[in-house]
Amino acid sequence: MRVALFASGKGTNVENIIRYFNGKKSVNISIICSNNKNSGAILHAKNYQIPVFLLKKNDLSMSNELVNKLNSNLIELVVLAGFLLKIPRKFIKEFNGKIINVHPSLLPKYGGKGMYGDKIHKLVLSNKEIKTGITFHYVNENYDEGEIISQYEIEIDDNETLNSLKKKISREELLNYPKIISSFLNE
Repeated sequence: MRVALFASGKGTNVENIIRYFNGKKSVNISIICSNNKNSGAILHAKNYQIPVFLLKKNDLSMSNELVNKLNSNLIELVVLAGFLLKIPRKFIKEFNGKIINVHPSLLPKYGGKGMYGDKIHKLVLSNKEIKTGITFHYVNENYDEGEIISQYEIEIDDNETLNSLKKKISREELLNYPKIISSFLNE
């Protein structure tokens, strides 16, 4: 299965996914796409000699260049790994049912526009939630409203801090994203 990884930030999930599938014949990380020329994902791609496509916001909705690039690479699954741009309807139509994302909360709680990273974790803590987690879901035209693939719960301790919660969330993402990608091999 040929996979494209999309990332905007540090690229922690990207590096983990690349490392997990490196040398395995079942999954080929074929291209890394980023809207941030300073993203750590680009460095990880270079370290593993994976082609990079640096995209502008318009490349998702106005241009066919990205779609053509993914199609020419025979991409079967688009994995959002810390990608912060909204995926437009036109792109979703091209890869319908083949775009997945991880969200750092138990959707539908704490989802929607502007809900990512520390913003979510701070709200979870200030609302004194007793559990949170991560949600893997298909991407549709609305932020965080696509069909849920799987969720993993995390208990919140009485003395939980922003940093300790972030570490728990990251650990779950790193542990489970490769498993979720692998689950598409049987489809």
